[in-house]
Amino acid sequence: RRNCRGNPNCLVGIGEHVWLGEIDENSFHNIDDPNCERRKKNAFVGLTNLGATCYVNTFLQMWFLNLELRQALYLCPSTCSEHTAGEGIPKDKDYEPQTICEHLQYLFALLQNSKRRYIDPSGFVKALGLDTGQQQDAQEFSKLFMSLLEDTLSKQKNPDVRNIVQKQFCGEYAYVTVCNQCGRESKLVSKFYELELNIQGHKQLTDCITEFLKEEKLEGDNRYFCETCQSKQNATRKIRLLSLPCTLNLQLMRFVFDRQTGHKKKLNTYIGFSELLDMEPFMEQKNGVYVYELSAVLIHRGVSAYSGHYIAHVKDPQTGEWYKFNDEDIEKMEGKKLQLGIEEDLAEPSKSQTRKPKCGKGTHCSRNAYMLVYRLQTREKSLTVEVPAFLQELVERDNCKFEEWCNEMAEMRKQSVARGKIKHEEVKELYQRLPAEAGSPYDFISLEWLQKWLDESTPPKPIDNTACLCSHGKLHPDKICIMKRISEYVADFFYRRYGGGPRLNVKALCKDCVVERCRILRLKNQLNEDYKTVTNLLKITVKGNDGFWVGKASLRSWRQLALEQLNEQDEDAEHSNGKMNGSAQNKDESNEEKREEEEELNFNEDIVCPHGDLCISENERRVVSKEAWKKLKQYFPKAPEFPNNKECCSQCKILEREGEENEALHKMMASEQKTSLQNLFHDKCRPCLGSWPQETDELYIVSQFFVEEWRKFVRRPTRCSPVSSVGNSALLCPHGGLMFTYASMTKEDSKLIALIWPSEWERIQKLFVVDHVIKITRTQAAGADPESALYTSEPKLCPECREGLLCQQQRDLREYTQATIYIHKVVDNKKVMKDAAPELNVSSSEAEEEREENKPEGEQDPDFNQTNGGAKRQKISHQNYIAYQKQGIRRSTRHRKVRGEKALLVSANQTLKELKIQIMHAFSVAPFDQNLSIDGKILSDDTATLGSLGVIPESVILLKADEPIADYAAMDDVMQVCMPEEGFKGTGLLGH
Repeated sequence: RRNCRGNPNCLVGIGEHVWLGEIDENSFHNIDDPNCERRKKNAFVGLTNLGATCYVNTFLQMWFLNLELRQALYLCPSTCSEHTAGEGIPKDKDYEPQTICEHLQYLFALLQNSKRRYIDPSGFVKALGLDTGQQQDAQEFSKLFMSLLEDTLSKQKNPDVRNIVQKQFCGEYAYVTVCNQCGRESKLVSKFYELELNIQGHKQLTDCITEFLKEEKLEGDNRYFCETCQSKQNATRKIRLLSLPCTLNLQLMRFVFDRQTGHKKKLNTYIGFSELLDMEPFMEQKNGVYVYELSAVLIHRGVSAYSGHYIAHVKDPQTGEWYKFNDEDIEKMEGKKLQLGIEEDLAEPSKSQTRKPKCGKGTHCSRNAYMLVYRLQTREKSLTVEVPAFLQELVERDNCKFEEWCNEMAEMRKQSVARGKIKHEEVKELYQRLPAEAGSPYDFISLEWLQKWLDESTPPKPIDNTACLCSHGKLHPDKICIMKRISEYVADFFYRRYGGGPRLNVKALCKDCVVERCRILRLKNQLNEDYKTVTNLLKITVKGNDGFWVGKASLRSWRQLALEQLNEQDEDAEHSNGKMNGSAQNKDESNEEKREEEEELNFNEDIVCPHGDLCISENERRVVSKEAWKKLKQYFPKAPEFPNNKECCSQCKILEREGEENEALHKMMASEQKTSLQNLFHDKCRPCLGSWPQETDELYIVSQFFVEEWRKFVRRPTRCSPVSSVGNSALLCPHGGLMFTYASMTKEDSKLIALIWPSEWERIQKLFVVDHVIKITRTQAAGADPESALYTSEPKLCPECREGLLCQQQRDLREYTQATIYIHKVVDNKKVMKDAAPELNVSSSEAEEEREENKPEGEQDPDFNQTNGGAKRQKISHQNYIAYQKQGIRRSTRHRKVRGEKALLVSANQTLKELKIQIMHAFSVAPFDQNLSIDGKILSDDTATLGSLGVIPESVILLKADEPIADYAAMDDVMQVCMPEEGFKGTGLLGH
């Protein structure tokens, strides 16, 4: 039954059902039975999956059940000095294997005699240097590890150990080429450790082997050079099996290269295979024993070559029973479960699955098996392998640790059960006496605390009732819904055992708050009636001078304002107390909210001018009748009162007239300045340093910021303040020297300065206050080549500060955090720049002015703001200026995002690989499918930082995506994005 939250007397459904009646002891704890982690009798030991290491686990289990290999590894001498000296391993020192053989020895010993249900292979995996989060090619791992093991064992003196890999896994075949002309036979003998069989177009294993040994014709351009004929002749070539190993590994080539996509893909076709395989028909010599028994099937679950899960079906050589090895879980396969090579596919719809062919007795078929392991059939009794004493000592030590852990967990379970039983008795006794009887003393306790008391997992904290108190220190009426009324007897027990307070008994109910709540409810009910009355009164037209001015905004929201006023006291009372169990509201936050409330206008203050009188704008107010005003006054007794015969503010009228006069003055001033400085207003009439005008040898410089601010004023004299001074100090260093060279002013710094004609400069000096004069002078000999002219500046260049500015600019471009760059996806090698810079379609100043005028006030030129006191001095940086890239064309330096682009936040120190991950999430393009370039330069080094690759803020990187892989199946235990293949590069499998 549910609890009635609004009823303080309802004590049902608060968590008591857990404790009433008989309780299972296991419910008193959340500790699993440690015996579940114990190895069962006659069961195998599993291996922990460390993330994506299931492919390693399957091979380890298969190699462990190769008894000859296990025995040979046990015979390897240990490098441990204590063991060699016969002293044993000190108990206070953990055993650390030093070589791959020692790791495999220790792992096999644990798999054989451990008491654990599964063991951790992290030592072995770490010794190989494998990435536990990266799934690798299982077939490649098998080849590389066998090669490493063979190389490691080749240094052993014992021949049974030294040659175990060759004896178990190594066979021989020959590449035989026969000349069709003379019949000469050429033979090249080679060793093999597995046969790689093509499965495309085949349904049976024997068909795959037949194709592997198939005769190939060498004709045409592919003819064979015969040593006997001394010329190229038609020939035939085939593989002949010379000898087979005891353990025959057959690799089914399920993972093939797809030329269309440029990536590997998995062939999910069914291949049939039998439990007995007679290899005699395929051998060159027919007089041997070549009947093999199936001993293992390695399986890949999943439809993609880049993801999935690996499982092994392996036969116990001692009992002949089959087992499924799935990391930690091992299951015996018998009866209907004995379907070798059959596992459910991951993330594949059932509709797309091909029907499984029917198989006869002793035969199986699989669409997921990628390796079949056959053992030579023999009548010899199965080998018995004993763990060496040294390794058995290490296993027993680990078993002791496991037993200690089991005992510790069992003791913790026992203690939890004991505490639970005590709590059970306490709850059963107290819950019966929890309800307060009629006429008996009682206390209020919060429902939240009672639920925690009844919660079996969390012991309750001391009782905290402070959040339920009103401003008078008593129980707040609105908090009754989260409180429960309990008997005084139980309350005494709670406070005695758990502590806390304050206690809220029958005297804690606050009468003042209840009375106030009733008053507010009455007013709220009256407010609805008064709202209808006022609405009707506002429809009546007021005649004569009997009305009052009321703000239109106040009339629209007066009911809401009245409600907020009525609720104000309750809100203050709630803010004065903290939340339950100490989560009090932050004082700074509450103070900030109060300040915001104070800044909001009260009723009818929207028509009060800054001088405290009636505002002059009649559009913002209207006249209401005396009756309507009387009703409104009841709710807002302190509201400003203005009879409709009240005059507007005289000071505001004067200011309005002065404003109109100032506007007229500004218009006249702007017109005069525009006429006087025509060249400054139009870029096309301005001189250019790149092509120095012949009619003068002197030009003056002002900051482009001054020009922009002046143009704003000339275009909008009524909205912008006039510019009074030329602030050239922004172009100078602290020492008074110029910050720019002549060469830089013709190129990258040209957007920071404006050139002035001498005649124009005279007019500027008359119209504005100039702080510093900056002049460029050209000097050249009569009749000399113009290119040999010398250019000097006054004041002169400051080399130190110029160098510092350049270094700072470069540093800003290379050392950034959380900067925006743009990724533009290229489709069919075309980058569509549609509407990238719409302002380039207009080149005249008048058209630009028209666009600026259409913007709301305060949104024009966000990079620059003009104060009443004149132009602000701006720091010299690219962000503080507007770029002029063509004559008369104003362009923003901010990049405009176009269709097909996405903005990303990056830092200079992040790598290209990390950027590719971001791009993958933005465009759904895997990193290995991404081809990135910037300014024609290919970005290929994944380890390089963006700063070192020349990626700066506002850069545009082009992304060309290769054809993606068709399917992404479920990954090994977790979803994993397919990264560019590096295989086993950097691991212990490729060199020691």
